[in-house]
Amino acid sequence: MKISNKKQKGFTLVEMAIVLVIIGLILGAVSIGKNLQRDAENQKVYQKFVAAWKQVYDQYYQRTGVVLGDSQVAPTYMVNGDEAEPNFEDGAKAGLPSEEAYDNTGRRICHGQGYAAGDVGEGDPQLAVQDLHDLIDRIGLRMPPGRAEGQEDRYLYLDSNGNPAEIQICFQWNPDKTISGAGNVMVVRGLTPDLARTLDQLVDGKPDALEGRFRQQNAALNSSGDVTSQQPGVQWAANNTYEQGTDNTAGAETTGDNQDENRIILVTAHWIMDQ
Repeated sequence: MKISNKKQKGFTLVEMAIVLVIIGLILGAVSIGKNLQRDAENQKVYQKFVAAWKQVYDQYYQRTGVVLGDSQVAPTYMVNGDEAEPNFEDGAKAGLPSEEAYDNTGRRICHGQGYAAGDVGEGDPQLAVQDLHDLIDRIGLRMPPGRAEGQEDRYLYLDSNGNPAEIQICFQWNPDKTISGAGNVMVVRGLTPDLARTLDQLVDGKPDALEGRFRQQNAALNSSGDVTSQQPGVQWAANNTYEQGTDNTAGAETTGDNQDENRIILVTAHWIMDQ
């Protein structure tokens, strides 16, 4: 009887060990599953929303012959060019559209203010009078589903701490030498650093903040100063260890004091358009 008891006790310990191993495998699978789910959500943000808005911009050009918000009578090839005013102080000036030749350039076309200026990255210009939704509706284009009816320019997602965050789509024209890309750009506001890097990789194959077609918003001009383009490998100036409100101190290779319940810092990106 004693031998039987010992065997029974031994089998119980083995069974407990097996149960613990199974629990560990389940917990590991759950953790991996969360990461896979987040990767899948990032892909969805790109395919169903950001890339879909790029397609809307291209379709607008195909239907009207001008870029978003430009004048069809006297086109400038600048987003919101219909609000630009020629600067003819000394008679007509020949040459391509520029800040010198036109006043009131570079204003951002959005559907409402959305994030306050400077909240999700420095360098936000003034808003245009023209409304993004109105311009799209006038030519009969359908916008991506977005967050809800009337909020097609917004997309709701969760940051890595589980807090809701919102993407806002706008468009603007950047003058030459703008370090985040010259010409017409799609402005993607409200990205967590990890999502910004993922979208950058999907758009141009290289998550570089100052190179490629997808860059971090930066109002500085590309000059001989401390921050210039043509510097391969420049990381996005933020990471998920920083919480919102620490924009001025965030960096790519430093660590913030973000707690796991805080809202992750948000950044703004410029996607350079084809026309």
